[in-house]
Amino acid sequence: MRRDRLNSSTSTQEQGMRSKTPKQALGSLMRLCARSERSSGDAIRLLRRWGVAEGEHKAIIDRLITERYIDDRRYAEAYAREKSQLAGWGARKIALYLRQKGIENTIIEEVTAMLDSSIQRDKLIAKLRRKASTVKADSDYELRGKLMRYAAGLGYDYAMAKEMVAAVMGEDSLEEI
Repeated sequence: MRRDRLNSSTSTQEQGMRSKTPKQALGSLMRLCARSERSSGDAIRLLRRWGVAEGEHKAIIDRLITERYIDDRRYAEAYAREKSQLAGWGARKIALYLRQKGIENTIIEEVTAMLDSSIQRDKLIAKLRRKASTVKADSDYELRGKLMRYAAGLGYDYAMAKEMVAAVMGEDSLEEI
């Protein structure tokens, strides 16, 4: 019975969110975009959640872009900068998440190309050192494999991961990886 009440209250809340007119949705998006960066993909997802007719989406998004509430390039640059510098993500992971946000591939390629590789190397090596101190491995081979998988999960390409894992493990030769 309790589960039914929870489900009914959730569906009631969702129904309330779905009842926005295009004008109300535009106003809500303007307020949201004024507070924090949003991508056009985020806006479209919100419009769908609010039940705004598909035919109205383009007009609303175009107005938000015209009035500079939404700028996918600005959003992508801020997102890439934040995730690269603060979270220590590599270019591949940043590109993946930007694609999920509905950013065009040309913008993604330009933004990821602008990432500073020396900062990325510093972030990766710091993360690998931290990880190496906490990971349990029976051999150098096993540790190397775990560190490589960790670097790949952070979104770094194989060449950079290989080089930084070698540096962390104190190896002179990169050929053993």
